Amino acid sequence: MGSPIVLGIESSCDETGAGLVQGGRLLGHAVASSMAEHARFGGVVPEIASRAHLHALRPVVRQALDEAGLTLSDIGAVAVTTGPGLSGALQVGLAGAKGIAYALDVPLYGVHHLAGHVAADTLTHGPLPDPCVVLIVSGGHTSLLLVRDLARDPILHLGDTLDDAAGECFDKVARVFGLPYPGGPAVDRAAREGDPRAVPFPRPLTGSRDEPYAFSFSGLKAAAARWAEGHTDGKLPVADGAASLQEAVADVLTRKAVAACAEYGVGTLVVVGGVAANSRVRSLAEERCRAAGIELRVPPLRLCTDNGAMIAAVGDFLVRAGAEPAPLDVSIDPSAPLEFAALHPVATGAKAVAA
Repeated sequence: MGSPIVLGIESSCDETGAGLVQGGRLLGHAVASSMAEHARFGGVVPEIASRAHLHALRPVVRQALDEAGLTLSDIGAVAVTTGPGLSGALQVGLAGAKGIAYALDVPLYGVHHLAGHVAADTLTHGPLPDPCVVLIVSGGHTSLLLVRDLARDPILHLGDTLDDAAGECFDKVARVFGLPYPGGPAVDRAAREGDPRAVPFPRPLTGSRDEPYAFSFSGLKAAAARWAEGHTDGKLPVADGAASLQEAVADVLTRKAVAACAEYGVGTLVVVGGVAANSRVRSLAEERCRAAGIELRVPPLRLCTDNGAMIAAVGDFLVRAGAEPAPLDVSIDPSAPLEFAALHPVATGAKAVAA
């Protein structure tokens, strides 16, 4: 008998996702985004996001099942993001997942959102090499990780952002440049017509005395804002600014990631998260990995941003590894540290424990 079909549910921010995975194979997935509702505010509004998840959850699960040619009764386990993320948004997804797991009498797994991003790549490229270095870059997270067995082993944090994440930097600078939200795709589009060497933006924390794998993008954001404010004639060269900003971000991300691979003797770099969709981040990572003899793995664009398939992939790992399911009173942890892929409650509240 094969492994069970795992339904994954993601609702940590502004995307409601459902995915179905069995034995490492993606059967179907669907995503509904509330991004358009947040655009006029220039960022995600938690109450709007929670309400959108409430309306979208059932249709998204149904759509994923239809794509896979399955029914609810075919589901053998449910995995759901329990942290980190927006509290109300996480609660909606968890309540829906608990309802489905309870009704079907199948095991429930609470999953760390960032572990989902790590697992997303396996749906295209197969099992992760043990070990590998993973660079997670998104609107809220920028982290370098050393990953071994995702279901069983602890995840070693090599470095994290000390302030703004890379995607957050793009969003905030895009607003200063007069570009629409979300900023990442807008900066990427504008950069196509610009010169990446036009503006000498700083490369934060790349000096010999800096923490080698820590990130900081607040200074870069401030430098870009000062540069824009200096154009008082109303003739801001947005394309050059966008290209130079994008080059600075891509340079810092890929330089540190390749250095980590070299230091730890790792032959594979996996780049995941929404900012992994950025064209310059991808191309510079390819260039530097090729030069260093490192294999680069990046998920397809549809699996870079938040989705339920990545959560189902972690659930599938946990099921096949014989991990202990979470009890039905599992709770969310909006600021959960990434220590293990599975999140389970303890007496003092939710925190990561070994699977």
